[in-house]
Amino acid sequence: MTFAKGIPLDSAAIMSTVLESILYGFSVLMFIGTIWALTYKHHMRDVNRPITAVAVLLLALSTAHMVVDIIRTEDGLVKYRDTFPGGPEAFFAEIAQETFVIKNAIYILQTLLGDGVVIYRCYVVWQTVWVIILPSMLWCSVAVTGVYSLYSFSHTNSISGNIFSQATRQWISAFYALTLATNLLSSGFLAYRIWKIERSVANSRTTKITTTSILRVVMDAAILYSIALLCTLIGSVCSNNGSLVMIDVLTPIISIAFYMVIIRIAMGKKDHSRVFTVRGGSASETDRGNLRQYPLKPLQVHISQFTHNDSAYRNGNQERPSTGKEMSVEGAS
Repeated sequence: MTFAKGIPLDSAAIMSTVLESILYGFSVLMFIGTIWALTYKHHMRDVNRPITAVAVLLLALSTAHMVVDIIRTEDGLVKYRDTFPGGPEAFFAEIAQETFVIKNAIYILQTLLGDGVVIYRCYVVWQTVWVIILPSMLWCSVAVTGVYSLYSFSHTNSISGNIFSQATRQWISAFYALTLATNLLSSGFLAYRIWKIERSVANSRTTKITTTSILRVVMDAAILYSIALLCTLIGSVCSNNGSLVMIDVLTPIISIAFYMVIIRIAMGKKDHSRVFTVRGGSASETDRGNLRQYPLKPLQVHISQFTHNDSAYRNGNQERPSTGKEMSVEGAS
């Protein structure tokens, strides 16, 4: 019996389970840090509940995928090792099995949730629906290809032991390609908007530090997820069994990419406050006014740009009148 290229399927099952378990452990630790960042020293009414719900849902989906993956590995290597025709490798080549369909359905749901969060962040930063029209269309395409892939899995048996049959490979490849395009496009729009905001407030030390940290963490998360998706897409196009390992690894990576944005922005806000506590008078009056009037809230970034009337200040009025525009970015983390 001829199998797809790459490592044997039973070895791929063991490797994917081990790697997914390691990354799942990291995602659980980061989930705890995320909940701490969202709730520490905050009243319940101030907690960003939609972001908290997304964090909990991502953990639930990751946990369910981990459980199903362990069950499938145990079935193939222990329970049906001597009874399934063709042995463990033939067992893992059978894509119509219930455990294989269920764990891929969980992965598709988590992908849609993660991509939806990125699109939502893009909308919040731009404050216009026109920017997210194309990413939303790509997101819908991801949903369609994902559903049809599940349908093809449940109605297709392995052909000559090759799980990358012509009937399924094209839909799998389309799913990963569309997911990659959605992530890159949404993250690119988000990063470009934050970069423009940084340039427009370049004279303010406070806002420059804040926007730079947000831009870096958004790009880090996008690069991490995009590299994993690209490796999976290449393996799928080449009909390599290594892509099966990457599929299982992608599940906790989606959660990690989401959690790292929230945690790093929370850490940046804490370090930012420490700088002004230590330096005190070295900060400009504009920066102190921004911190006093627009305190940072959980998962919110307030960027304010003011034009001061120096003539009023010289006349003895210490309260400088100012005009400006405030942009509130909620859920950007």
